[in-house]
Amino acid sequence: MDRERDEVYERIPWETLEKKGADRQWLVYAVAGAIALGALAYSFVRNQPTALPPTEAVATTAPAVTTTSNMGTTPSTVASPVVVAEADLFAVDPERLIDQAAGHAEWVAVEYVAVDGSEQSRDVLSSLLPEGVPLPEAPEDTQVFVDWARARSVIQTGPVSFDVEVLVRSLLAKDEEGFVRQPPFMVSVPVDMGDDGSPRLAGVPSIEVASPAPTEPVVMSRLPDDLAAEAESSDGAVIGGIESEAGWEIVVMAEGPDGVRRPMTLRP
Repeated sequence: MDRERDEVYERIPWETLEKKGADRQWLVYAVAGAIALGALAYSFVRNQPTALPPTEAVATTAPAVTTTSNMGTTPSTVASPVVVAEADLFAVDPERLIDQAAGHAEWVAVEYVAVDGSEQSRDVLSSLLPEGVPLPEAPEDTQVFVDWARARSVIQTGPVSFDVEVLVRSLLAKDEEGFVRQPPFMVSVPVDMGDDGSPRLAGVPSIEVASPAPTEPVVMSRLPDDLAAEAESSDGAVIGGIESEAGWEIVVMAEGPDGVRRPMTLRP
């Protein structure tokens, strides 16, 4: 048997090796492609939405909406003023309307009687008087100051109209003299409610001298000596007293904080 010889190649057969290597490389590409396709298939299956269980159908009926197209007109954007109808005023508490009328009449009476010569006062009075009514005219160096003004009565003359009698007491100064209190007088002020629900002067005020209502005489009795002595020692000279179920009401001439002695009642 011949002994095997070691073959020695003068040249390495690279062609043969490259073919085998190429086959193996294609095999690697095939395996990698299969793995990629498998991953894509798994991802696709996983991302599919899960079917929800069937739900009962609910029947709903929506109201039919009818739309009309008006191509020829442009909607107005100007807001109309608020107008209060008489029916709305009737729904308001009558006492509230009376209070508003009385308050406005007192304001008008003060501005109507007062005279200080300032333009501001004239402007305020002009805004209160109806159009066309002139402002009062006062002699030069005459000033009138309103001491107080109170609505004494309110008479309803229409659905939303009132005649308010305002009692006014004023102070008068002439020719740079001091102010002197004037007898009280009555200012009759017609007031009605405007379309906006606000009170306003509805005519020209009138003035007349106010006369106080007659008073009833006060009947006083003689006090017991001990009560009279106690009252005189602490409060002043005793005029008399009125006996009631609660006790004696004692009338004395007492001095006030201003130093003036006036008849006052001491109640039990």
